[in-house]
Amino acid sequence: MLFSIFINFQPSDVSAATATSKTPVVFVHGLTGSDTNFALIKRYLRSQGWADNELYAIDLPSKQGHQELNSTAIKLFVDDVISKTGSSKVNIVAHSMGGANSLYYILNKGGSSKVEKLITLGGANRLTTNYAPEGIKTTSIYSSSDYIVRPYLSMLYGANNIEIRGVSHIGLLSNYQVNNLIKSALEE
Repeated sequence: MLFSIFINFQPSDVSAATATSKTPVVFVHGLTGSDTNFALIKRYLRSQGWADNELYAIDLPSKQGHQELNSTAIKLFVDDVISKTGSSKVNIVAHSMGGANSLYYILNKGGSSKVEKLITLGGANRLTTNYAPEGIKTTSIYSSSDYIVRPYLSMLYGANNIEIRGVSHIGLLSNYQVNNLIKSALEE
């Protein structure tokens, strides 16, 4: 069943192979989200020097956060981005349940050798693990004003945990302060 779902899987915005100067960024959305959730963050990063062929967003097959299904989709998508860009690794920026799904991919689907940095935004990280994956620079950005994913679910031992204030769960996707924190984490 799982195989048949992915037999026709085509990453939505992976373009022709081109050498990249930065490690490609893969954006992973949360529950009920889509690849379009990251439009403002992608626009900000483009204004800061990232090229279109360095920014990719996946539209996950399970909008309810099914980890096995979504982590397999992330694996296929990351493999395709690596193949098309010639990069050996990607950086992942994940929102909400996308954090838990990305961690599941890293810990259980071979992602630990393909991910350089993981940045979660209001990530439901502790639904998968309490610890940052070994060997991956992990930053967890969360808000004390997030009433959907409480901060304790986002914090990971061994990660750079950054608490901000006054930003809602959805607001993490369109906040200038968050954009600056993402950029800093990507450039570390």
